[in-house]
Amino acid sequence: QVQLVESGGGLVQSGGSLRLSCAASGSIFSLYTMGWYRQAPGKQRELVACITSGSSTKYADSVKGRFTISRDNAKNTVYLQMNSLKPEDTAVYYCNTCLGDGSYLALFSWGQGTQVTASS
Repeated sequence: QVQLVESGGGLVQSGGSLRLSCAASGSIFSLYTMGWYRQAPGKQRELVACITSGSSTKYADSVKGRFTISRDNAKNTVYLQMNSLKPEDTAVYYCNTCLGDGSYLALFSWGQGTQVTASS
């Protein structure tokens, strides 16, 4: 069973940047398409970025041009660089699997997530 541990969240002013990390246990991590999801209070969890094992990427329209997803298979880690943060980006961010076309597909148990707060 793969375990996911997210980190790197925090409180920033609008326009600021953060880099999230997701460390995964297990040697098969490199085979999976991985993504970053977020859930704001009172809203459903949504997929914001997805990266295949070959590093092809997909983004939600709301973050395109501001967020960059990447991965280091040797470290079993996926990253999310978030620039030009807006108050509407405030949410708990999670990583999990996804489909290469950018669709929701969470195969692993959810980690604890990491809180991102962008103040206005």
